[in-house]
Amino acid sequence: MKLEEKLGQFLIKHKLTIATAESCTGGLLSSKLTDVSGSSEYVKLNFVTYANEAKHNILGVSWDILNTYGAVSEECAQAMADGLQKATGCDVALCTTGIAGPTGGTDEKPVGLIYISIKYKNIVTVKELRLSPDIERIKMKEEFANQALNFAVSTLCCDKLC
Repeated sequence: MKLEEKLGQFLIKHKLTIATAESCTGGLLSSKLTDVSGSSEYVKLNFVTYANEAKHNILGVSWDILNTYGAVSEECAQAMADGLQKATGCDVALCTTGIAGPTGGTDEKPVGLIYISIKYKNIVTVKELRLSPDIERIKMKEEFANQALNFAVSTLCCDKLC
């Protein structure tokens, strides 16, 4: 069973809704979620907040966070999840922000860096991953989306709710 199907079953079983705010995955996470038949029962609203202005205007990520820590940071990922849940009223907020490459990375924030955040039951959990910078951009986005789904399933199902 695909991760998006397992996540969908969990959401239906527990009568929960999900929303996404994506940067580095550019809508791919939303696409995967809505590839599942019946996803209209739980997918509430999805945003591609690629630019900092979108993160600020749609999700309410403060300019202080964006200017101090950057869009690719734990602090931004956490603020994205908080803002997404406020903006949509979803039960589960799932967000991605990272550097898909092949350009744009630094020593501190290399290509392949992603922060995935999930907010559920008023708790935000953020995961940092560093994938190989040698992965082609399209495959990097695919891996980022899969990692986000895996993180959501493992976070929500950790108490055997799935």
